[in-house]
Amino acid sequence: MDIISTTEALAEFCEHAATQNFVCVDTEFMRETTFYSELCLIQLATPEREAVVDPLADNIDLAPFCALLVNDTVIKVLHAARQDMEIFYQLCDCVPGPIFDTQIAAMALGFGDSAGYGALVKGRLGITLDKGARFTDWSRRPLSEKQLSYALADVTHLRDLYPGLVQELTDKGRLKWVEEEMLPQMEESLYTFDPEEAWQRLKVRNPKRQYLAALKAAAAWREREAIAKNVPRRRILKDDAMYDLAQQRPRDLKALERLRGIPRGFEKSRSATGLVDAIAAAVDNAADYAPPAPKVQHMPPNLGPRVEMLRTLLRLRTEVVGVATRMVANASDINRLAAFGEDAGVPALKGWRRDMFGEDALALLRGELALRLDGDDVVAETVTPQ
Repeated sequence: MDIISTTEALAEFCEHAATQNFVCVDTEFMRETTFYSELCLIQLATPEREAVVDPLADNIDLAPFCALLVNDTVIKVLHAARQDMEIFYQLCDCVPGPIFDTQIAAMALGFGDSAGYGALVKGRLGITLDKGARFTDWSRRPLSEKQLSYALADVTHLRDLYPGLVQELTDKGRLKWVEEEMLPQMEESLYTFDPEEAWQRLKVRNPKRQYLAALKAAAAWREREAIAKNVPRRRILKDDAMYDLAQQRPRDLKALERLRGIPRGFEKSRSATGLVDAIAAAVDNAADYAPPAPKVQHMPPNLGPRVEMLRTLLRLRTEVVGVATRMVANASDINRLAAFGEDAGVPALKGWRRDMFGEDALALLRGELALRLDGDDVVAETVTPQ
């Protein structure tokens, strides 16, 4: 097993990887007590070599790895890439690419919604993964050979999976589907932590301007505190406290102390005054500071039967083609389709999703398509509306 703990060894491996068509990448990290993920291990595999990189090794410089991540001639193969991408963004200060996510590929080939890595390896390679080391504290040193082998298997099996997935996607004309599905993950805004945008992680429970201003200010204050102290947001204040602050808008520490969501004694902390001042300033300047109220589109009544019929049609169409239902339409999409039809503004009415499901969904809503039982099977057939 190649264990890399020096900058020189990492640079040599990355120079090799830069000559390959693809490199499989995975990480092990800890985040239970921190705001940012603590990168503890990097696993790499090319068609010819594999290695485990110790990012916690003394004096190691990960710059060669960052250069590999942004090398646009080498495809980076990951499974369920979202969290890894966040780590890479913090490490390299840019979004890496190009990326191929085997979880999305598996969805495009009918392995179900959010296919797990173990299930994919079992289904495609017939290998049952050893899960004995999955709860390892990856920040501790030294790591055992068993732990390192467990971690390395996450990329060596990816290396075996990738060519077959690409070939089948190509044969079925679905490679573009995966590339399209990856586009949202390439948005830089997904990986930045702008305190002034932190309110968007919360549910807006009141459209009034002063509530929105206070919610935005409280969320921004919490985000800055969490980043500065590198602790999870909940360690600063829980979400329920954010809603209480937005609703009550305390202007002094006494008023803050009375809020149910504020921990006892918090008003005595050094940061409490900053929170109260931030909320007061935001409320006083609500006309300029408050974000726009979210547009609420009221759903018509009695959607249940239409929703159930659309769900059945979706399952019918995706099972025939062999693609995960969530890749075509999620629950929210189905509800909007049932309510607004052509005006739903959902992905299912665009591109290949419309061809596979959207047109038939609209026909069903217009009464031009019917579902019926044929023995044990559900079939869809064209009908003439009465």
